[in-house]
Amino acid sequence: MTNEREYDIAVAYRIYPGISKKPEIFPNDKWKLSELCLRSFRDSLGTLRAKVFVILDRCPPEYKNLFLKYFSDKDVIFIEQDGIGNARTFALQIQLLLEQTESEYIYFAEDDYFYLPDQFKSAIGFLKEYNAEFVTLYDHSDSYSLEIHNHLEKIVVSQGKHWRTTGSTCLSFLTTKSVLRETKSVFATYSKKNYDASIWFVLTKRNVFNPVKIIASLREMQMFKIYGKAWFFCFGAILFGKKRTLWNPIPSGCTHIESGGLAPTIDWQKEFKNVQDKIDSL
Repeated sequence: MTNEREYDIAVAYRIYPGISKKPEIFPNDKWKLSELCLRSFRDSLGTLRAKVFVILDRCPPEYKNLFLKYFSDKDVIFIEQDGIGNARTFALQIQLLLEQTESEYIYFAEDDYFYLPDQFKSAIGFLKEYNAEFVTLYDHSDSYSLEIHNHLEKIVVSQGKHWRTTGSTCLSFLTTKSVLRETKSVFATYSKKNYDASIWFVLTKRNVFNPVKIIASLREMQMFKIYGKAWFFCFGAILFGKKRTLWNPIPSGCTHIESGGLAPTIDWQKEFKNVQDKIDSL
């Protein structure tokens, strides 16, 4: 293994050749979508030194070349899988990031996120400055539309940005090996068909002890299921586990590419075009 100080961040990036839901751009071309997102991710790392563990889930051989187009071969390790699927590739991310010794700072990356340039330096800086436990670069659109997120939040200024606490996010996030080691049993329930939102509510304790919110969620069954799965899979962690903090920048540093899920206040079509123009100029 390399010296732990050689890399600023270790990344587990999972990718597969299929299209999930309805992307805002390239809805029928996963290859172009993959390169757009990967190029934006590379630009977002800026000058940080990253060790990237790439989980290729039934990907054609050319996907390796895609990563080697943007990362040095000494900085990338490929892990090929034969279509094991979403839950098992997430479990593999946990394993890889806990076993690696390249960096204490770790990032879970999915293949359908688009990033703004130079976001990770400030995110890691914030993590260090505030001893934060989890950071998502995605200012989730659900935070502005769902009653479940109608909650008093804490906002601080750090690294030239505003950062806000939030109750949940998706499965692209920044943390440390130490925190992941302490919380891995909660994340492991994703392989048992727990929801990602449920996992985050377990960790952040967002409304899980609030009977009014839980009863009110009955008006939308999906929200009630989120609370139900949180208690079903992780009642011990809810009752006895430590309350964790999850933060995101305002405005967002990235967005889920799914149509209808774009982070607010940013002209994402303009940002997509800027990165695509860079790709086309190569």
